[in-house]
Amino acid sequence: MPGAEEGVNAFKAEVMSREGYAVNPARPDDVKYEVAEELGIPLQPGRNGQLTTEEAGQVGGTIGGAMVREMIRLAQEKLAKRE
Repeated sequence: MPGAEEGVNAFKAEVMSREGYAVNPARPDDVKYEVAEELGIPLQPGRNGQLTTEEAGQVGGTIGGAMVREMIRLAQEKLAKRE
């Protein structure tokens, strides 16, 4: 869908900023390096073939989990306003 990527990136930047990460809104994907560093995972720009599936999942799960929690909160808030 045209424009969806821009919206998702803006949402990611907003959510991760609220989670306490320093997010550059122009480069929200870079937050993965901060998350990886916090988790002690050696993620670097470029190829990361040395990472285990578990390590990659920990980084992605931290980011995706925060985004899903926020989407659920927003949906619950919207539903509560309907009643």
